[in-house]
Amino acid sequence: TERCSSRRVMSAAAPAARAYADEAAFVTSDTPTRMRIAPGFVQGMRVHGEVYVNAALRELVMDELQAYCDASRDGGGGYSPALKQIANVAALPGVVRASIALPDVHSGYGFAIGNVAAFDAADPEAIVSPGGVGFDINCGVRLLRTNLTEAEVGPVKEELAQSLFDHIPVGVGSRGIIPTSPAALEAALEMGMDWSLREGYAWAEDKEHTEEYGRMLNADPSKVSARAKKRGLPQMGTLGAGNHYAEIQVVDEIFDEFAAKKMGIDRVGQICIMIHSGSRGLGHQVATDSLTAMERAMERDGIKVNDRQLACARIQSQEGQDYLAAMACAANYAWVNRSSMTFLCRQAFAKMFGKPPDELDMHVVYDVSHNIAKFEEHMVDGELKTLLVHRKGSTRAFPPHHPLIPVDYQYTGQPVLIGGTMGTCSYILTGTEKGMRDTFGSTCHGAGRARSRNKSRNVLQYEDVLAKLKTKGIAIRVASPKLVMEEAPESYKDVTEVVNTCHDAGISKKCVKLRPIAVVKG
Repeated sequence: TERCSSRRVMSAAAPAARAYADEAAFVTSDTPTRMRIAPGFVQGMRVHGEVYVNAALRELVMDELQAYCDASRDGGGGYSPALKQIANVAALPGVVRASIALPDVHSGYGFAIGNVAAFDAADPEAIVSPGGVGFDINCGVRLLRTNLTEAEVGPVKEELAQSLFDHIPVGVGSRGIIPTSPAALEAALEMGMDWSLREGYAWAEDKEHTEEYGRMLNADPSKVSARAKKRGLPQMGTLGAGNHYAEIQVVDEIFDEFAAKKMGIDRVGQICIMIHSGSRGLGHQVATDSLTAMERAMERDGIKVNDRQLACARIQSQEGQDYLAAMACAANYAWVNRSSMTFLCRQAFAKMFGKPPDELDMHVVYDVSHNIAKFEEHMVDGELKTLLVHRKGSTRAFPPHHPLIPVDYQYTGQPVLIGGTMGTCSYILTGTEKGMRDTFGSTCHGAGRARSRNKSRNVLQYEDVLAKLKTKGIAIRVASPKLVMEEAPESYKDVTEVVNTCHDAGISKKCVKLRPIAVVKG
């Protein structure tokens, strides 16, 4: 969840508002799938901005800029449009090469959602910003495969959806059913999926198929506040609400048979399960706590930013190091969370089909994060540098032969999981060398909002949204029916347009298309 803040931080004085035509002059298309934002679009830009969009998505981004210009002219305010946010990030200390936006970009808190920015770890001025990670730290997607087919699951999808709904706690205030003591929580924050493995909630091979192997080693639970731990304790193994879901999906189309086979996906009609969730209240509290500390650090160190939501601290400062250690704990919590839900999901399927999960081949294809900051090595101007890469609403997409991806995927590139919106298709992509060069090995994460949550609630009726899903033959279980309007397909961009833009730009490659037959939501 992205929320506004009334906090005071050091912001540079805003220049006078320009007319739309003057603003648009700074934004040009340098390829059919990429726009460039020239320095001068906002004050203090150290690098240019890049926005990956095709013609249809370009219109949405430019319309948002026009609405902002019209509101500014009429004395209105509100969120900065995504283009302004991308440019504001390009003005942050230590940023390298470009501030990059993927096709699912939309305005968020500080950084746009869909923004990637990398900061030179060797630069003493370089910063880390919680706004570049988001409040739901390590919100991410996990995909399980099965050896079941649509012919076997279709007739029992209603019962299976109900079974998943009964097994996995969902909704805003949902509480976990996996017993967690304060000591167990401390261990989980430090160990990530190693804790799940030790406690019997994960298989050893799950870890191999998870980004960072499901554990960030710089995690320090002492840097996580008591309030954050209190919020996280009852929520372990819960789905939450908002855009989080567990879906039973069918392989609809295979674009790259070699890569799909490596993932254990070998036929159209095969059943998979996608889980989309994050670090729940614990991650939100870590972000909130760090923003308060960073505001003080900015004042002390004289760091100026264009937007007060870009509160940040130097990477090497105490505040910067504390945030990275606490963020790693929240990331570990999210991996434990998805592992716990994987365990519950395997139980539900085993009960329904009368076979143990390993006989149903319920292996993790991959687990990716799309809200995280990590130290990685990338080439910048012909030189190998260690960078702190912020990915907010964007997914790591490393190419074939990269040392940080599993041996199974060395010839294919890292699997990238792109969750669709409720009732629409999802995709598996693979990472490419071009993506590694151009976007710090990053690609899109989903469809991306086209309409705000508030607007969705005002223009859509939840009964209509649920009825439309039923006519598509999708079984649905929702804990908070009145929240489904916010997540209706009409509230989002077309995920296929987003994925095709990334594919056409060469920053990731289409592998498999999945469609849902059952959805469980908070």
